[in-house]
Amino acid sequence: MMKKIFLMLMLSAAVFSCKNSEEKNVATEEIATENAATNPENFKAYNGDYIDSNGAVVLMGTNFIYGVKRNEISDQLSKQVAAVKQNDFDMVNVIVRGTVSKNTDTDSEWEEVITINEILRVSDKPSEADIKFEESAKNN
Repeated sequence: MMKKIFLMLMLSAAVFSCKNSEEKNVATEEIATENAATNPENFKAYNGDYIDSNGAVVLMGTNFIYGVKRNEISDQLSKQVAAVKQNDFDMVNVIVRGTVSKNTDTDSEWEEVITINEILRVSDKPSEADIKFEESAKNN
């Protein structure tokens, strides 16, 4: 389990460092501006890649990586993302509204977690990976 979490962290770090942050910053700013005008509950909109692999659920944006708190809406989002993914390591771009808080769960190592309150958009194809990991057919 720790190897999978470590792999996810390494994958996240690699993709996070290689993404074109300028394009996503513009999209995030547009969403935040739209959100302030249309959402009376003041849930912030987040645009990022959603990863649900072997129980590890993560939302990774240009300037953040949050563990995802499990609830009915995150479970629904995981099902929508699963329909788009081609393998366990695929990430799918999503836009969600939610609240970020300090992590109080001792089982999770994420400093902050997001509680998703609304699904705004799910991409119809996996995100382009800057680094492609391939599973070996050999058993080591």
